[in-house]
Amino acid sequence: MNNKRVLFVSKGEHAASTRYRVLAYFNMLQANGWRPAHLAARHNSLSRIKLLYGALRADVVVILRRTFGVAFLRLLRLCSKRIVFDLDDAIFLNSDGTPSRRRENRFAQMARHCQQIWVGNDYLRDAALRYNQAVVTFPTSVSLQRYELEASKPVDHIDLVWIGSSSTRRYLEEALPTLERLAESFVSLRLKIIADFDLPSQSLQTITVPWSEEIETKALASAHIGIAPMPDNPWTRGKCGLKVLQYMAAGLPVVSSPTGVNGSIVEEGVTGFLVNDFNEWYMAVEGLVSAPELRRIMGEAGRNRVIEDYSVDVTCMKMIYALENV
Repeated sequence: MNNKRVLFVSKGEHAASTRYRVLAYFNMLQANGWRPAHLAARHNSLSRIKLLYGALRADVVVILRRTFGVAFLRLLRLCSKRIVFDLDDAIFLNSDGTPSRRRENRFAQMARHCQQIWVGNDYLRDAALRYNQAVVTFPTSVSLQRYELEASKPVDHIDLVWIGSSSTRRYLEEALPTLERLAESFVSLRLKIIADFDLPSQSLQTITVPWSEEIETKALASAHIGIAPMPDNPWTRGKCGLKVLQYMAAGLPVVSSPTGVNGSIVEEGVTGFLVNDFNEWYMAVEGLVSAPELRRIMGEAGRNRVIEDYSVDVTCMKMIYALENV
C-alpha cells in the first residue's frame, strides 16, 4: 500500500461531475492505499489559500473542470508535486457550442500546466491533445450497487423517463413537441421528469419528481423507457453520456439521439434505439410500448454493458494505474 494523498478539487460536492467522477471512487481508492480528499474551489481568497495548502500536502492534485488565471495557476504549480486536469464537458466552448477565446485560453493554460489530463470521451481527448500529450480517457461511470433494487412499474401506463437539471432543460423542451405527438398515438404514454424543474404539457401527462440523490435510482427503475434527446453541436459532443448510463444501470431500454458518446454507449437494437427524427422516435417507442419482453431483454443487455465497461469498479482500476504513473 502506497498511502499517498490525492486531493480532488471541484466546484462542489453536489455537482454531478464531482459525485460521479470523484466521490464514487473514494472507497476503492482507500482500499488500494490512496488517501483521497475533496475540496470545493470557490472564487475567493480563503478558498485559494486552502487549495494551495492542500496542494502542498498532496502527492497528486486532480482538478475537475475548473480553470484558473495564469498567475494563480503558476503558484499552484509551485505548490503541487503533480497536477491532473479532469474534464467531462467541452469547457473550452460557450454552453451553446460557440467558440470562446477566453475559455479556450484558460483551458490551454490549464492543460499545459498539468502532468496528465483525464477526459470522459474521445472528443474531449482530441481537444486536450492540442496542448498536452499525456491524456487518459476515463468514461463517466456508475456505481452498480446503487441500482440493485426492485421497483414496481405502473401497469396502466408506459412511463418515459428523463433525468437532468435546469442546465440541460432546453434539450427536453426541444423534444417535447415530438413526445406530445407520440402521446397522440400511444394514449398510455407518460413522461416522468426527474429534475429541479417542471415542464407542463397540454397533451402529454407529465410526472415531476424533484431530484435527490436518495430517490433518483428508484425513480428511474420504476419507469419503463429512458430517453435522451440531445442536439448535435460542438458543446453536446463533449457530453459523457451519464443519462443513458443511469438508464442502463437501472435496467431500462434507451431511446437516445446519436449525439457524441451516446451513439457509442447505446447499441442499436441491443440496449435501445438511436433516433434522429419523428419517424425514428415513433418506430422506437412503438416497438418498446408493444413489447414488454423486448423492454426486459434490452434492459438486461444495457445493465450488462454497464457492468463490463462503465462501472466504477472497472474505471477505478484505470484511475489508480494513472495516478501511480502520473
